[in-house]
Amino acid sequence: MRGECHVAAQGKSSREPMDIFHLSEDRAVLNPAILPSDGFLWLDATHDEIAADPEAWRSTVARISGVQLYDLHLIDIVNLKHPSYFDSTHEYALVVFRKLAFNKNGDNIITTQVPEPVSKRRKLPAAFEKLATVPVSFILMDRVLITVHAKQSRTIELARNRLLEQATRTNGTSHASRHLASPTELMLRLLNAMVDQYLELREPLTTKLDRWQRALLNPRNQFNEWITLLDARNELHRLERLCEEQHDAMQELRDHVIDSKLEPDSRAHDLLLVRINDVMEHITRVLNHARRLESSLESAVQLHFASMSHRTSEIMRTLTVLTALFMPLTLVTGIFGMNFVEMPLLKDQAGFWLTMCGMLVIVIGLLGFFYRKRYLNE
Repeated sequence: MRGECHVAAQGKSSREPMDIFHLSEDRAVLNPAILPSDGFLWLDATHDEIAADPEAWRSTVARISGVQLYDLHLIDIVNLKHPSYFDSTHEYALVVFRKLAFNKNGDNIITTQVPEPVSKRRKLPAAFEKLATVPVSFILMDRVLITVHAKQSRTIELARNRLLEQATRTNGTSHASRHLASPTELMLRLLNAMVDQYLELREPLTTKLDRWQRALLNPRNQFNEWITLLDARNELHRLERLCEEQHDAMQELRDHVIDSKLEPDSRAHDLLLVRINDVMEHITRVLNHARRLESSLESAVQLHFASMSHRTSEIMRTLTVLTALFMPLTLVTGIFGMNFVEMPLLKDQAGFWLTMCGMLVIVIGLLGFFYRKRYLNE
């Protein structure tokens, strides 16, 4: 931070394309008139606000923080297709993290600027439709944290409201809740809340896949949701790839914190590493769960086809036994259907019943033979 920062005292000024929070040990102020020497700033903006005039936004950031953002990083910030990643310069670090696209009411958001996901092109269960994501960019400086997110972000809104409530309590009483020590700690808290949203999806995803598994292995019903099942598997694979990108970004952030030692106090530095490790552990849990679900789904499909093959084999065995039983009977009827004038038992009054008894004996004998050979066992 270079010098003092003069911003609007009430609300968001028409000159400032973002909200500015001043956070210190004993207060949290929205859009302060003058930045005190203690604490740090949180600059919060949306993609739409930056896209309206990127150069004006960058100039505002440079005026407040004294740091000029690079052109390529500015492009990455407004790119809604950008994957999770980490990059750093000697003045700031950039973290792009893809979060679930929920608004403050918990509803799924699909913006027109984001490519239409598979879940909207084809009908998928609600749990898989919630896997739509949008990027959130964090620009980390010594005393400034900049966040850039979608217009509606449940995580950011909750954090903002919590800070404003803290400011109200601080102004009304002498007791304040635990303050945020640094921009890095605020960023990690936001990241942890975003990852927890993925953890909340584990139960509905598991429940839906369990239903599919039961339907696949139910011999009485024919499973017809193969296209939906394929789309769900693709969504799980996309979630797995997304978690891998998030984990890589957090690993690079951890290395950056270790190398640069953002906090001079060793205890505060260790606390940041603990928080980063906690975020990485949560991402790993989501990643492992996605892999287990994908493996479980593939196993269920394999079991389904194995069951179908077994049923087909049982049907073929039954047909083979019936064919074997009727072959000698067909031979007997064929013999007595020959056009000979003189044939044994043909003119005998008991010939018909003798032939029927002989055929019955043949059937009983074949059934006994098949039973001893276990051709009729399940």
